[in-house]
Amino acid sequence: MSQDMVTVLTKKILESVQYYENFSIPIGVSNRHIHVNRADLDILYGKGYALTHKSELGQPGQFAANETVTLQGPKGKFNHVRILGPVRKQSQVEISKTDSFRLGIKAPITLSGHLQGTPGITLIGPKGTVELPCGVIIAARHIHMTPAQAQARHLVDGQIVSVKTFGERQGVLGDVIIRVSDTAGLEMHIDVDEANACSLSNHDYVMICPVG
Repeated sequence: MSQDMVTVLTKKILESVQYYENFSIPIGVSNRHIHVNRADLDILYGKGYALTHKSELGQPGQFAANETVTLQGPKGKFNHVRILGPVRKQSQVEISKTDSFRLGIKAPITLSGHLQGTPGITLIGPKGTVELPCGVIIAARHIHMTPAQAQARHLVDGQIVSVKTFGERQGVLGDVIIRVSDTAGLEMHIDVDEANACSLSNHDYVMICPVG
């Protein structure tokens, strides 16, 4: 093998390694959960109650709390649904499509925080009950990253990409939304239905498909 060929092959290998490092994304699987505002937490757990930490999440500053509530829908309910902290400006419930059938709620697939026109639900806590007028969603799959991470990958906030999964049930997931934030931790969020369909677990990796 000539030196020129060795140089070309080495370059291609290094480019492949660099591509993998840039475009491989760790997975975070989201089970059903709830974000609460201050007023609703006061009703559910008592005035001035402070959420207590159970474990840290992949996004800096966010955590799974020890506190849980019951979700009551028209057809069914889920007990012990975990609250995620810290407290938010608006309460929001994130479920899977399978969950929506059991609850009897037609939740739309949308981004977190996009709550206009979404259905409501009943939250039951140890101190009181809250009738949410809206806020139940199936979170659209998305990838969190910082501006620097997005720039390195030639991606922008709101861009739609596809990702390739690996393992026993490998495939391609489309309609993945890039979410860029200064406080983001690099992570792709999918729900339990999507994780089970692709046989994915927390900390598995997927690859962003080439764009263009």
